[in-house]
Amino acid sequence: MTDLSKYRNIGIFAHVDAGKTTTTERILKLTGKIHKIGEVHDGAATTDFMEQEQERGITIQSAATTCFWKGYRFNIIDTPGHVDFTIEVYRSLKVLDGGVGVFCGSGGVEPQSETNWRYANESRVARIIYVNKLDRLGADFYRVVNQVKTVLAAKPLVMVLPIGTESDFVGVVDLLERKAYVWDDSGLPENFEVKDVPADMVDDVEKYRAELIETAVEMDDDLMGAYLEGTEPSIADLKRCIRKGTIELKFFPTFCGSSFKNKGVQQVLDGVVDYLPDPTEVPPQPEVDLEGNETGEFATVDPTKPVRALAFKIMDDRFGALTFTRIYSGTINKGDTLLNTFTGKTERIGRMVEMHANDRTMVETAQAGDIVAIVGLKNVRTGHTLADEKNPATLEPMVFPAPVISVSVTPKDKANSEKLSTALGKMVAEDPSFHVEVDQESGETILKGMGELHLDIKVDILKRTHGVEAKVGEPRVAYRETITKTVSDEYTHKKQTGGSGQYAKINYTIEPQEAGTGFVFESAIVGGNVPKEFIPSVEKGFKMMMDKGPLVGFPLLDFKVTLTDGGFHAVDSSQMAFETAAKAAYRQTMPKAGPELLEPIMKVDVFVPDANVGDVIGDLNRRRGMIKSQEPTPTNVRIKADVPLGEMFGYIGDLRSNTAGRGQFSMEFSHYASVPKAVLEKVKEQVKEREAALK
Repeated sequence: MTDLSKYRNIGIFAHVDAGKTTTTERILKLTGKIHKIGEVHDGAATTDFMEQEQERGITIQSAATTCFWKGYRFNIIDTPGHVDFTIEVYRSLKVLDGGVGVFCGSGGVEPQSETNWRYANESRVARIIYVNKLDRLGADFYRVVNQVKTVLAAKPLVMVLPIGTESDFVGVVDLLERKAYVWDDSGLPENFEVKDVPADMVDDVEKYRAELIETAVEMDDDLMGAYLEGTEPSIADLKRCIRKGTIELKFFPTFCGSSFKNKGVQQVLDGVVDYLPDPTEVPPQPEVDLEGNETGEFATVDPTKPVRALAFKIMDDRFGALTFTRIYSGTINKGDTLLNTFTGKTERIGRMVEMHANDRTMVETAQAGDIVAIVGLKNVRTGHTLADEKNPATLEPMVFPAPVISVSVTPKDKANSEKLSTALGKMVAEDPSFHVEVDQESGETILKGMGELHLDIKVDILKRTHGVEAKVGEPRVAYRETITKTVSDEYTHKKQTGGSGQYAKINYTIEPQEAGTGFVFESAIVGGNVPKEFIPSVEKGFKMMMDKGPLVGFPLLDFKVTLTDGGFHAVDSSQMAFETAAKAAYRQTMPKAGPELLEPIMKVDVFVPDANVGDVIGDLNRRRGMIKSQEPTPTNVRIKADVPLGEMFGYIGDLRSNTAGRGQFSMEFSHYASVPKAVLEKVKEQVKEREAALK
């Protein structure tokens, strides 16, 4: 039986370019997993193994790897930082026990850091903080610590202090031990000396050490009492208190260093061992029934209990489909048959592997606490639960955001058409935030995603990985429609042909609902004016029409239909007749209910040099942006704004020309808002042109 206290399932997450992947490379080198360090800027990082990742120097999909440090086993997931791939961060955090939040020493707490921190809070993941890149110009450890307090509303517990800043950064002081770790200029992580605290840092070290002890002893009343009476706790007792507070999310142990220069990473690894939880120390996963209601049972981390495992990522590679699976309870052996509680079908476990980026090691058995990849599962998708056949239960599934942008793809010829549908099938299985649908009227294949970069990468994968030659249309915004007025109406469907006819009469009220409510149906029929068996058909008829709004034909959101009365014929009424009546009623009444067009509004964060702030704000205003705030950072100014997605296409080019290439931005979906009349007319025109071009 494996000793689970020696396991750490951790994720490394941060904003774009804070140094997550570089930090992962250093961890792999220090733990002996790799012998040559690969650099992100050379396209040689171990966990960035997709061509697209190597070219762009960014992480696109989370990569899993296993390594060992001082007898502890780390299952590490390196996650992407770019906002278009937050889905990868979300689903990784969902299955991890602990995390390392990496922040850039000069950039500080950036927009994506906030989103990832929020996801980690929602998933209740214990974290330690690592302030990286302290060798960079403008790096300031103390400023980043302060931002963690003010921007993230979190409590950082400073464990080390930096020695020197920017190009003079040479090492760190461990506050618990009062020891200085100083690296030489060789760039090798093992070339460091342990020294006494530098004389000019003694006061700071004592001040921060006192804060550290005061915070830690709050976790133990006896130690606190002794400390107040003048007895300092032992280092072992302090570590025990810090571990307790970290697991309870009371505070976040904070380290610093420079991964690129190999300074300070060992302290982070020790922090993972000392303060992050093992699989038995995190709250057990609640089990739900097939309707999604909690049963009150929990998947306890115990190899002897019935199997409960969550598939959190599907990846297709040269050996076939890999299903990354976190085992919460029980033991899975090669050859076992498990039930997929979502599909109701069984899956036989053929091969199981431990992943090291895109290399693998075969394993015969895996147990509660493990993260493994299972090869060749047929019908398992992200968020599905694999459970014991004789004792099934479902783990809480994942919820993914809806896409806000789409492009059309048209294959070059019939051979490419077949390749396209196979490739898209695999890509949809891998990425739950990527949707594909076929426009019934035009026959076009529409790809939907979270942003321009997201779809750009998908099209690139289609062409290069799957060899599909296709023409790609212009990006389109995922507009929606809603209604603003309450209307009561009635509709009678009568059709008399040879034989039995069709008859259905419905009286109904249609009313707007709060944003995010979706479609609500209620029957207020008293007596038998509409027989019970026909009421679901009325609901079905209205529901089937939602995809086509009355204004321009975009999906209709947030409305309620109440069936108030109606009439039927003993012979001519049927389920089909009532469904048809509901569809016609939708077409008749929705145009009277004050329909409005809604557009996705994006939360945009722009970082620009001081001198260009006026130009950038002017440009955002021209794009119908609403400036929320602007605040100075050590190296530039951060502007926060809400801007319609339709106005943000090609923004990166304009930002670069306005800032001589020094501006950066990121954006994520915020909410839907109604469009001005001029935009409505423009969208109607675009839809007409598209329809005319397809005829």
